[in-house]
Amino acid sequence: MVQSAMVVEAGDRTVRASVRHRLEYAGLRMALMIARLLTVEQVAGIGARLMRFVGPRLRQNRRALSNLAIAFPTKTSAEHAAIARAMWAHVGRTFAETLVLDRLLEDRERISIENREEWARRAAEPGPIVGCTLHMGNWELAIRPFSLFGRPPTGVYKPLDNPLIDAWLKQSRSALFPGGLLGKGDREDSDGTGQRTARQLIDRARSGGALGFVIDHFDRRGEPVPFLGRTARFATTPAGIARHLGARVWLGRCLRIGETSRFVYEIREVAVPRSADKKADSAVLMADIFEVFEEWIREHPEQWMWWNTRWVDKL
Repeated sequence: MVQSAMVVEAGDRTVRASVRHRLEYAGLRMALMIARLLTVEQVAGIGARLMRFVGPRLRQNRRALSNLAIAFPTKTSAEHAAIARAMWAHVGRTFAETLVLDRLLEDRERISIENREEWARRAAEPGPIVGCTLHMGNWELAIRPFSLFGRPPTGVYKPLDNPLIDAWLKQSRSALFPGGLLGKGDREDSDGTGQRTARQLIDRARSGGALGFVIDHFDRRGEPVPFLGRTARFATTPAGIARHLGARVWLGRCLRIGETSRFVYEIREVAVPRSADKKADSAVLMADIFEVFEEWIREHPEQWMWWNTRWVDKL
């Protein structure tokens, strides 16, 4: 009897999840229909106004303010709050732009690349490239230059719980990742990337492809990295792959220009250390990457997702 009740309860949960997923997907489809009736700027503006109102009232705002106080101890609480409000508006624009991602990609004048000719030349040189970015500006677009330079990138993402929205998300991002968008494998390793996915990434990098990662997700199982005055933990998968394969490492940010849906893209290359100690090399590389990220964040703190990071004082 107990087992039968458990089976029935599990079945009920499955049905409820299925109904919820369909309702969520219907909401997404409605939002997409409305977005088609508006310009890109109008869609982004609605997202900004919505999140500027909602964001400061969310519990995540307390974490954002706490993180801002850690990173900017000399600023006042009023200054922290102002950065947080601007951040919520910026995030609202970025989320809303996901609904019109195809139109953003079609209009090539929306993204300018600093020193484009130089980076196009360097991209044409043989050998794999590992690209790393952070949740800054419009991070969805940060991978775009690889395709423009003839280096179709492969990316990794965490599949969503809702399979309907997950399928839409993968399809909408397919133009950004012509090399494929891989979900993390079923078996999670200590670095958070499944073995199967990691093998696929290595194979594609060995064939001369480009890999793209958003790497500023805090990971309790990751390695310690100095960041914004304290120590955080991040997965070292990109650094490990680059060190193992002899790949170049490019850092990129797709910075928003004012309150528009136009962006300027900056690329930097960081040296990959290659000593006899691979783990130590990965640690040095991660520290160098996040040193650049910290510089970028301090330049434009309103364009980074402050509620998504945590520091640890004891390792």
